[in-house]
Amino acid sequence: MDPVVVIPVKSFAVGKRRLASALDAQRRAGLGRALASHVAGVVDELGLVPMFVTGDPEVADWAAGVGFPSLPEESAGLDGAATAGARWASQANSPWLIIHSDLPLLTTRDLKEVASHLSSGGDVIAPSADGGTSAIGSSRHIEFAFGPGSFSRHLPRLDGPRVFTSVGLLHEIDTPGDVDAAAATARGAWLATYIG
Repeated sequence: MDPVVVIPVKSFAVGKRRLASALDAQRRAGLGRALASHVAGVVDELGLVPMFVTGDPEVADWAAGVGFPSLPEESAGLDGAATAGARWASQANSPWLIIHSDLPLLTTRDLKEVASHLSSGGDVIAPSADGGTSAIGSSRHIEFAFGPGSFSRHLPRLDGPRVFTSVGLLHEIDTPGDVDAAAATARGAWLATYIG
């Protein structure tokens, strides 16, 4: 069975604060929406269900407006959002994939094999460049532990996971330098609107 792809999203109004030295609040909010839309679009292009999980009503309204479902997070933070999404997928008898909403270089090629491995019953995980976890998936319940160094915490909680690494999964947007680096690539040229 195809996985449900869970995309946790913070409030657009307060997200990406580490970009404040380069982008004002309005541009950060616009970037947050554009990144979430990009990731959901990649998921949708693969024929999978992108499920936003958020504690912010504005994000939920935005998701509905662009045609994607959303769920409320179970508790504040990424762990609570991931838990809510994974539980919903499990109740639907589907494997789940938690993926970050700030992956500007993500393509269908990055996700196709990840989804296939999940559909066949395997566990998956993808590290981010800074040692975090950009994507994690299973059919079982696990305790999430997102944050700095989370890849090494998540890895032993899965059952013989396949580790996926690609530029699209490694490169997240956390700092102004991340935006600049992504925008300098052919895949990330669309980010030019949000810099300079």
